[in-house]
Amino acid sequence: MSSKNIQSIPVGPLGIIAMKNIEPLAEKVDAYIASWRSERDKESEENEIHFRGYTKDSYIIEAETPRFGSGEGKGRIKESVRGDDIYIMVDVLNYSLTYKLCGIINHMSPDDHYQDLKRIIGAIAGKATRVNVIMPFLYESRQHRRTARESLDCAQMLQELIACGVDNIITFDAHDPRVQNAIPNEGFENVTCTYQFIKKICKVSPDLLIDKDHLMVISPDEGGMGRVVTFANYLGVDAGMFYKRRDYTRIVDGKNPIEAHEFLGRDVEGKDVLILDDMISSGDSMIEVAAELKKRHARHVYCLATFGLFTNGLEKFDKAAADGLIYKVLTTNLSYLPPELLERPYYACVDLSKYIALIIDSLNHNYTLGDLLSPTDRINTFLNNHKASQLERIKKVQQ
Repeated sequence: MSSKNIQSIPVGPLGIIAMKNIEPLAEKVDAYIASWRSERDKESEENEIHFRGYTKDSYIIEAETPRFGSGEGKGRIKESVRGDDIYIMVDVLNYSLTYKLCGIINHMSPDDHYQDLKRIIGAIAGKATRVNVIMPFLYESRQHRRTARESLDCAQMLQELIACGVDNIITFDAHDPRVQNAIPNEGFENVTCTYQFIKKICKVSPDLLIDKDHLMVISPDEGGMGRVVTFANYLGVDAGMFYKRRDYTRIVDGKNPIEAHEFLGRDVEGKDVLILDDMISSGDSMIEVAAELKKRHARHVYCLATFGLFTNGLEKFDKAAADGLIYKVLTTNLSYLPPELLERPYYACVDLSKYIALIIDSLNHNYTLGDLLSPTDRINTFLNNHKASQLERIKKVQQ
């Protein structure tokens, strides 16, 4: 952390409320912050840092959302948060949690998690100095625009949270960040994970050659092209795109079926290819795109997505990996990951706990997030070191 951040005054005593659906990630975040602040406290006399509750073993505030037998619920916070700077972490995609409704076991949906979030905000009851919500996957973010007589769920959610007293909303790789126009005068941060993905993929494949002759970044559809262009520019490689040719004469499972994936871009023959998207839902499109790339004689195909939902299970990815269509799948730990996924040899997890800890620590000190949100210098330094280490390995092999 920079010395400017260390020497600034916190907004208030730090408190982290981890919804049950995100506890493992929140505990990692908490451990990072506790470690950093413990080290700073050793130099408190020099830096004149004397803040109430600044150094703790843990900043997590216990909270719960119990339910009655009828399925109705409530939020409860087990200690005072008066004057605190509160960060509520929530994963609306965690389908592993259950509750009873008249004796019937129900798995929690995004709607259930969102209602529990509002209950906890209600339990704070305006006593905190500031309330910040860290919602990595933005609730209903795929319903971000109206194409027919439809609800605008994501925009409505943002306005509801602000009306409930939330000051800042932090999300990651929003499906369409323009949804923040629903709350133009409020705090909204859309955080990307480009740096973390580049580090992880170089760790997973240290021999990966990052140049235009050996690597290309592909978007599986036109909607993610902006994300891909940014990623490709950081790497200094070419970008390409598949677009979905749909049959608009019929509807299957609520949407127009895809007839074919058409490719726009340079030749991929012999190149490693990164397919980049914000999420893997069923995974059908990702696997179909990988198959099309292999038909065009791509070398290794990597599937990168911020959120791994795998709504139809892992069998399709198992087969795609076994058939050589997919080389590696990378997602973050920002949303729930089934234990069996972590055991797959083709899967690699990008840990975002340290990144979130840096964001929380910076915001608590009211310090700019510019360096964290625009990691150009860090990416360039890392890539230069990666290429230098590759040259060293090549020289040793040649000797």
